[in-house]
Amino acid sequence: MKFTKMHGIGNDYIYFDCTKQEIENPNELAIKLSDRHFGVGGDGIILIMKSDVADFRMRMFNADGSEGKMCGNGTRCIGKFVYDKGLTDKEEVTLETLSGIKHLKFTIENGKVSAVSVDMGKAILEPEKIPVAIKGEKVIDYDYTVDGVDYKINCVSMGNPHCVIFTETPVDTLALDVIGPKFEKNEVFPESVNTEFVNIIDSNTLKMRVWERGSGETLACGTGACAVVCAAVENGICKRDSLVTVKLLGGDLKIMYKSDGTVNMTGPAEFVFEGEC
Repeated sequence: MKFTKMHGIGNDYIYFDCTKQEIENPNELAIKLSDRHFGVGGDGIILIMKSDVADFRMRMFNADGSEGKMCGNGTRCIGKFVYDKGLTDKEEVTLETLSGIKHLKFTIENGKVSAVSVDMGKAILEPEKIPVAIKGEKVIDYDYTVDGVDYKINCVSMGNPHCVIFTETPVDTLALDVIGPKFEKNEVFPESVNTEFVNIIDSNTLKMRVWERGSGETLACGTGACAVVCAAVENGICKRDSLVTVKLLGGDLKIMYKSDGTVNMTGPAEFVFEGEC
């Protein structure tokens, strides 16, 4: 099987062009190949497939073999893959995901994609749709205790569930490997959750670390960055229709939460290497 290793600001996956080959048992393959000591190494695998309703279709599997609905950094990498590899000559494409069809727009420099802007669709704030087992119209600045510690949580879905926590404690100092799993499997999140811890730099700049369900801490999470900006707007920290820079361990993303409820994400995507397995 031929694969391509790619990353979006450090959120790295192993990509398979399934328009030309079939992949059996992707759950098991994700576990095997994601191992950074005995495999290729990555946060999971992503399959690029043909679609009946869009230009392309994606399936993504986390490092533990679980299938995810959406990956923001993964969508950007797919955009670069399909254009730079000649699978399309369009500068705007649609991508079918388990959380709906996403629209990708490419920035082209010297015949190659240098950045991808993704219309991530509308942010979901209704608790039952996220899902989070808390009643009300929204879960914003909500008091909740995890393992004896009190937090103010903000819950958003960008096709997958996120729990955003604004903190004055420098995120660089957090023991995320200890805190993250306590949120991921907490009973209030029936489908587990991705958790972001965020420092407010200013009204247009946020800094975050993320614990992703099924993968642990990653250097970046596109849907997480989108959820963070949505939560910041809902709390009055940032403004709608303003471009917000989200600083992650792997680099920066530009996010805009629009007045119509949709979210736009722009950032780079890079090839790392190719191989066979």
